[in-house]
Amino acid sequence: MPGPLEGVVIVDLSRVVAGPQATMTLADLGARVIKVEQPDGDETRGWGPPFAGDDRISTYYLSINRNKESVTLDLKSDEGRDTLARLVRHADVLVENFRPGVLDRLGFPVERLHGLNPGLIVLSITGFGHDGPEGGRPGYDAIVQGEAGVMSVTGPPGTPSKVGLSIADLLAAGNGVAGVLAALYERARTGRGTVVRTSLLASVVGAHMFQGTRWTVAREVPESVGNDHPAIAPYGTFRCKDGQIQIGVANQNIWRRFAPVVGLDPDDPRYATIPDRSANRAALTAGIERVLGGDTRGTWLARLGEAGVPAGAIRSIDEVYEWEQTRSQGLVIEVDHPRLGPIELPGPPLRFDGAPPREHTAPPLLGEHTAAVLAWLDEMDLQDERERGE
Repeated sequence: MPGPLEGVVIVDLSRVVAGPQATMTLADLGARVIKVEQPDGDETRGWGPPFAGDDRISTYYLSINRNKESVTLDLKSDEGRDTLARLVRHADVLVENFRPGVLDRLGFPVERLHGLNPGLIVLSITGFGHDGPEGGRPGYDAIVQGEAGVMSVTGPPGTPSKVGLSIADLLAAGNGVAGVLAALYERARTGRGTVVRTSLLASVVGAHMFQGTRWTVAREVPESVGNDHPAIAPYGTFRCKDGQIQIGVANQNIWRRFAPVVGLDPDDPRYATIPDRSANRAALTAGIERVLGGDTRGTWLARLGEAGVPAGAIRSIDEVYEWEQTRSQGLVIEVDHPRLGPIELPGPPLRFDGAPPREHTAPPLLGEHTAAVLAWLDEMDLQDERERGE
């Protein structure tokens, strides 16, 4: 089924994670995404294990490239650059995550892109920003997690840890998509294209939230506190008889419901307010775990649920994908891969009321659509000639 971005054509020069994640989201929304790859392909095609099938297809690549077409172009050749110029003329959006200056050196500075297509929207994603004293640095996710402070507030106390997902890349992708949608809306009013810029650094700092204002306003340097919340208690991981659960007591109403469940007096002066509970976190946690240790995770989750206290299991990834709630939200989709056959992939996070679930296409093989896209360009060029009366 067509999505809200039906008719929007995106030329995707990006590779690895941030750009491909952004263009996959736009493809999920109905845009036509033409993924332009060098002859040796996006490097994530070789990232593994795990690989799937006899052709050793990277499951990493499969995770961020559904609903796209793949063409191969050697952008260092005249033919490749000529084809890219044709694509630009017929595109609405161009996405790239090269290091600053690379696209210029290939012969496609912003001025030329807008000369070819004044309505073109360019999304540029970099590691540390396109300018500034360190704007030219390469920036993979793990490096930016360290540089942008994520690792300093993640993991056990005193042990800087990275998030187990490519969080800097994913945040940058989300910001890039928001920028593209805003630019498309602006172009509908003005007819003009623009350049949207974001970076992994900007996206992580922009997501610091309360950890940022702890420093900028309170002049307090945040430190990692493991699974606890630095400002709220009890809020985190707690041990039961047969494992751990998560509990979130984020306001006074929840506290007054929670305390009796674990045998605490909600008016105990040590724990009466959020600052009190945070100041006495260690004693509070120990008291809660003494009670929780008397029964199983399932029993406590049921009791907490009945009391209206936010709580949850700690699931492994396989458990998440087998969970009926996950599947009920369309978060597992099936596609027919040309080499692997039917496979399941993580699904898109957005749904639109009244719209039936769309059919998704498998992440493309390298160069799978080159001939078809070149034929489409020939048709579009011929149409332009007819409109000009040539």
